[in-house]
Amino acid sequence: MSATRQGSSARAFPLQRQKSPGPEVSVPGSDIQIPTLNVPGTWESVFEPSARSGLEAILPRFLEPRRWFAGKARHIQSVGILDAIAVPQTSPLDYIVLIITVYARVTPDNYVVPLTFVSDQEAGEIAEKLPTSVVARLRCQQEEGFLYEALAGKSLAGALLEAIAHRRQLRGTSGKILARPTRAFKKLRGAAPGPLESSTMKVEQSNTSIAYADRLILKIFRRLQEGINPDVEIGTFLTERTTFRHFPPVAGTLAYQRGQDQAMSMAILQAFVPNEGDAWHYTLRALRDYLGRVADHGAEFEARLNTVGEAKGDCSHASDKFLGDLLDREPPALAGDLVGSYLESARLLGKRTAEMHMALASDSSEPGFAPEPFTEAYQQSLYESMRDLAGKVFQLVRNKHDAVPEFVREQAARVLGLEEELLGRFRSVLDHKIRAVRTRIHGDFHLGQVLHTAKDFVIIDFEGEPGRSMRERRVKVSPLRDVAGMVRSFQYAAYSALVGRKSGGTASENLPALEFWTQCWYTWSCSAFLRSYLEEAGQAPFLPQTREELEILLRAYLLDKAVYELGYELNNRPDWVQIPLQGILQLLEPAS
Repeated sequence: MSATRQGSSARAFPLQRQKSPGPEVSVPGSDIQIPTLNVPGTWESVFEPSARSGLEAILPRFLEPRRWFAGKARHIQSVGILDAIAVPQTSPLDYIVLIITVYARVTPDNYVVPLTFVSDQEAGEIAEKLPTSVVARLRCQQEEGFLYEALAGKSLAGALLEAIAHRRQLRGTSGKILARPTRAFKKLRGAAPGPLESSTMKVEQSNTSIAYADRLILKIFRRLQEGINPDVEIGTFLTERTTFRHFPPVAGTLAYQRGQDQAMSMAILQAFVPNEGDAWHYTLRALRDYLGRVADHGAEFEARLNTVGEAKGDCSHASDKFLGDLLDREPPALAGDLVGSYLESARLLGKRTAEMHMALASDSSEPGFAPEPFTEAYQQSLYESMRDLAGKVFQLVRNKHDAVPEFVREQAARVLGLEEELLGRFRSVLDHKIRAVRTRIHGDFHLGQVLHTAKDFVIIDFEGEPGRSMRERRVKVSPLRDVAGMVRSFQYAAYSALVGRKSGGTASENLPALEFWTQCWYTWSCSAFLRSYLEEAGQAPFLPQTREELEILLRAYLLDKAVYELGYELNNRPDWVQIPLQGILQLLEPAS
């Protein structure tokens, strides 16, 4: 929700004075401690306005450890229940509970927490398999048991799929859930009789997903924000308005609406895509094989590399010619021998990325997707955004000097010394007219957002960056921002594989050579990806019209992404700051 909406939500649902919970007890079969709530009447009374304050008081404790809870760095002042929506055809009744978390001096957040009840006699399986799903022990008038997350069971999963299939509305006290199938639902669901076997995926992530056999996946957006989620909007557009098929087609949606307010996306139902894992792990496996070959035959490979003209110089760690080299030169034959089939995978990923961007730019009749020109006002806004982020991150580097690992402090100092050069590269976005169009893009594109099948790639998760508002995620930008995100992801993969090699006990005298060959892999893979992308995109109007404009824009996006990464790593993983530092130096420092 927007600040205005969320503020009104908090006022429309004034938080009662919250009662202290009863004594803590252990979840059966575990050492997890949970509070006790005394509930008048049946267990469902815990959601009634006159009795919900006890539940509201204990919800912060349940929320904070959850992977999908985005307010971990904030102090929760209070939690309120906005709505509790009973889901028919579940036994006992499952409820989709909408809550509001109120913080000090920060806009509140809304979350989806499905809850249900299990009696003491039936609690064993839930407590044993998913003890962290238990919220509280309930003492009701006629029975005792446990309040727990309904997604730990199976009845809610089946009921939500049926609701989508039959276009149902589920009404609560303040709003309603709208379940809607797409035109592709019947084909994607298949003709199998009876309900599809369901299971909640155990992977910790910012959303929660339910798999239905090998047919469908329902992804529940835990954090509710005003408006349509880009994953729903883009997925539906690609499903119904384009011929692009390297993504999971959308079969249906769930949305929550209160009164005449705009509905908020709650879940997306998509086709299940058989796969062998994401492209990140596929890439790491390929890198491990590559580094193994280098470790065994490094001297032989270096001798061959020395015969390939400028190829060795292309692998330099720091050169402002880096981007031009990627765009101008095909990887040498040695790269194919060393990198193996992954080089073709990088080319295929570049092709699929271009196809995705062309599909997103293909319909001028759809306002949310019609391409728009780069205007002077937009270029000014883009420059200011990049400049402001750089100012904040560079100040963070100065303030956190002691947090920077000693072995990269010299690199950090070099980067700080290049601040004016970096700002000049950003200013070039403003100083040159960019003759291209802006379109919708993936928005958070990296190797982890791509599934690897046996022979191809499938692009997933079109939500955009979770930290941005829905409005910000829907802004049309250059597709080169996605391209920059994938190039940066290649470097992260290369560094991660090298770190793994080091921790595996590689002899220290071999590390400088491995670092050089890791840089070669990064250079060659990026070149294959970029050149394939540009070849497939051809004369697409979202590409700048001249090589100069292309380099200016792509370099700016690469630098902006590396600057963002530098700030992130300083705050979260200081041992990884070397990756964005190298990325910045590679794009700014003159060739030696």
